[in-house]
Amino acid sequence: MNKNMNSREISFLVLKKVLDDGATLEGAIEKYSRSISDEDRGFIRHLTTTTIRRLGQLDKIINHCTKTKLGNTQMAIRHVLRLGICQLLFMEVPAYAAVDTSVQLVEKRISKKLQYLKKTVNAVLRHIDRDREALLKKFGNTRLNFPQWILQSWDARFGQANVKEILVQILKEAPLDICLKPTEDSENWAESLNGYVMPDGGVRIAKAGKITSLAGYDDGKWWVQDFAARIPATLLGAKEGDEVLDLCAAPGGKAAQSASLGAKVTAVDISESRLSRLRQNMLRLNLQIDVVTSDVLLYNPQKRYDFILLDAPCSSTGTIRRHPEILYTRGSNDVKELSILQKKMLDHAASLLNEGGTLIYCVCSMQPEEGPDQIKALLERNGSLKRKEIKKNELPGIEQAILKTGDVQTLPYYIEDGMDGFFISRLVKI
Repeated sequence: MNKNMNSREISFLVLKKVLDDGATLEGAIEKYSRSISDEDRGFIRHLTTTTIRRLGQLDKIINHCTKTKLGNTQMAIRHVLRLGICQLLFMEVPAYAAVDTSVQLVEKRISKKLQYLKKTVNAVLRHIDRDREALLKKFGNTRLNFPQWILQSWDARFGQANVKEILVQILKEAPLDICLKPTEDSENWAESLNGYVMPDGGVRIAKAGKITSLAGYDDGKWWVQDFAARIPATLLGAKEGDEVLDLCAAPGGKAAQSASLGAKVTAVDISESRLSRLRQNMLRLNLQIDVVTSDVLLYNPQKRYDFILLDAPCSSTGTIRRHPEILYTRGSNDVKELSILQKKMLDHAASLLNEGGTLIYCVCSMQPEEGPDQIKALLERNGSLKRKEIKKNELPGIEQAILKTGDVQTLPYYIEDGMDGFFISRLVKI
């Protein structure tokens, strides 16, 4: 990467990599953001994330304010406008800075054959700066940022009033949640990290900066894990000496929860690169677990387990606030294909469970096919399993997440400053 590139140039390359090439936002930021300051990296992350979150509104505004058609041939110019308008309308960037740097971006990063559109970029951004209030009112509907297949699914399942609350929360910057080792004092760490204590004893930090520079990171006192993502391992209930099978375990947050309580954890995942990250995490945390590289469907140990946690591959629609590119990299067909895989994994996980044993199934999804429909079908075809209903006293502060069935569906607006959307079901073999 050219070290002379500024943060807007890098943001442009990140946006292009994500929207044109289908890369993950994290991967694209990592690719282009080496050898830059933490402050610049933070700005790049905020700008690109907000732009992708607000893409539907931004494109409506662009189409409204441009006479020149910006199709695939002019996509690079559209990217420049997206970034510029995002700074004007959704970030606290002075208008002159947003406009001038966008024009400079055209000069530096756009092909010569499109340079004639430099004046268009300047004129459109100045127009939007003058009429920002009217444009925000005209194109203020947050549903513009979400594909119809997601909106239709959520409207049917949660109702439009709840969906409105979900969308508001998804469009906000997500805070950093950390999970502490059981021996650590939550109040002390909340004070040390300028955060606050969550209902489960974890700590939430509004603006954390560089994670590896935070106190306690190098000492392995905590790991990063969203509040909702901590619920499955807590509900599993494994204690010191219990044997836990963690399927699709990488990058290892849930495995770390059980291991930190003294459980003997076997972590299985098909991805060696993700397991490498898991091993690094466990080394930093000084936690001992057995790591197995295997396709979950082919993993067949000689013994059976009393505690199994299956965090199945899913559409990840519950994590859009952190990974907004999901809006453009996932579709309804992905949900159908993933639900078939989830079915196979559930059946296999059940075959590895001891009689009387507990199986937690979870997905970071808000799609019914991956959650309640999956468990309903499982219980209909497998008479050896039944639900172990989750009780209100097990989820203090988010009791509303418990469904009538005794399963759990967290929604992003259920707590202050948001949380991921997770479906969780607890089953026992009878």
